[in-house]
Amino acid sequence: MRQPWLSCVKRCKHPRGIRQTALKPLITAAELSKQLEQPLLRVLDIRSPQAYFTAHIPGALNAPYGNWRGPVSNPGELPSIEKLTALIQSLGITPAHHIVVTSHGDDPTDFGSAARVYWTLKVLGLERLSLLNGGMKAWSQAELPTDPGTASVSKSQFVPSINRSMLAGREEILSLMGNPQTKLIDARPASFFMGETRHGAALQAGTLKGASNIEHDRWFAEGSARFGSEQQARSILAASGIDDKSTVVSFCNTGHWAATNWFALSEVLGQKQVKLYPGSMVEWTKQAEALPMDNVPNRLKALLIDAKLWAEKNL
Repeated sequence: MRQPWLSCVKRCKHPRGIRQTALKPLITAAELSKQLEQPLLRVLDIRSPQAYFTAHIPGALNAPYGNWRGPVSNPGELPSIEKLTALIQSLGITPAHHIVVTSHGDDPTDFGSAARVYWTLKVLGLERLSLLNGGMKAWSQAELPTDPGTASVSKSQFVPSINRSMLAGREEILSLMGNPQTKLIDARPASFFMGETRHGAALQAGTLKGASNIEHDRWFAEGSARFGSEQQARSILAASGIDDKSTVVSFCNTGHWAATNWFALSEVLGQKQVKLYPGSMVEWTKQAEALPMDNVPNRLKALLIDAKLWAEKNL
C-alpha cells in the first residue's frame, strides 16, 4: 500500500506554501512566524516538558532532547533505529514535512542540542529541515505569540533508514588518519583539545591524532546564542584549511558540540563531505586497545585531572 506522503514527495520539489524556507537550514523567528499556518510544517520543541508546557510556539510538538540521545554510558551514541522510528512516527513526521527544530536559545551549547537533533533527522533521510536561530529566546524577544499546554498530532507510518554517509565510526576514522585530505575537527574548548581536562565518561584526556581545534562557540557573536553572520563563518572556514576536496570529521566528547561544527560546515557553508562522529572521545578512549591520540597528558598530569574530576563530582 502506497503511503500518502510518498506521492507528494515524488510530485513536489517543495511542498506548497513553504517554498521560501524549505531548503534554508537557519531561519529567524520572523521567517518562522510567517509559516505557522502551513499544514506541512512541524515545529519540534526540544526543551523539557515543563518549559514546553509553560509556553511554546503555536502548534509546536514537544520532543525533549534526551529522547534523541544514546545511553548514559555515552549519550553521543545514535539510538537504535527502532527507537528513532517510534519517535519520528509519534511526532507525525513524514518526508513531506518541513521540520523546524527549536531549543531554549540560551547559549552556544544549547544551540548544539538543536543542531544534533537536526543532524539526526537528516541522518534518517529527512531533507526539509530548518533550525530556529536563537531558539525560544529569540521568539520571545520578537514578541511573537505562544501557547500553553500541549499540542498533538496523529502518528505517521514513515519508516526511516540511516544514511551512514553522514556519520563516521572508529574504523573509518582510523582509515582516514594521515590522509592529507582528511580534516579531523575537535569542537571542544581548548582545555579539552590540549589534554588539560577530560569528560567524566572519557578514560583519557587528549584529542584524535592529527586533529585541529575549532571551538564550537566561535560561530557565534560573543555572548550570544545566535549563530553569527555568513561572513564570520566564512572567515573561520578560510582559516581552517578545509577546502572543497576535504573530508571533514567533526567530533567532541559525546557528539553534541560537534553537531554545531557539522551544521556550520555542512548546512551553512555547504561543504559536501562533512561527517559527525557520534560517540566521539568518550567512545574513542574506551576501547580495549589504545587508539591514536595527540596531547595526551603524562601520568602525573592525568592523575591530577582525575583528582579534580573526582572532587567536582563528590565534594
